[in-house]
Amino acid sequence: MSRQLISTGSKWEPIIGYSRAVKVGNQIFVSGTTGTNAEGKVAQGDLEAQTKQAILNIQTGLEKAGATLAHVVRTRMYMTNIREWEKAARAHGEFFKDIRPATAMVEVSKLIDPEMLIEIEADAVI
Repeated sequence: MSRQLISTGSKWEPIIGYSRAVKVGNQIFVSGTTGTNAEGKVAQGDLEAQTKQAILNIQTGLEKAGATLAHVVRTRMYMTNIREWEKAARAHGEFFKDIRPATAMVEVSKLIDPEMLIEIEADAVI
């Protein structure tokens, strides 16, 4: 079975030794993705804005692997303040309301950058 490594050009990929996504056969596994823009800066705004940007970043990785958000079967959301879960849920719902992947919302004590409020993983099947 073939293995395709998908990069989005993040400076962290070679340093940490990871890929934005890995495609094996008809499955795509997207790494934890934050709400950073193309320049690597954390998206301005609250948890909802960062969630939207993270999902757009996931979409970019999926497209490079030949998939779309419609192929997503599972997401995992790690946020630093679970009390604000409704903001992340609202943004997630904007993208996935008809797709309805299995999902999880988990609170973590912090992410790698204190400005980051959420990190999202996604799995897709083509």
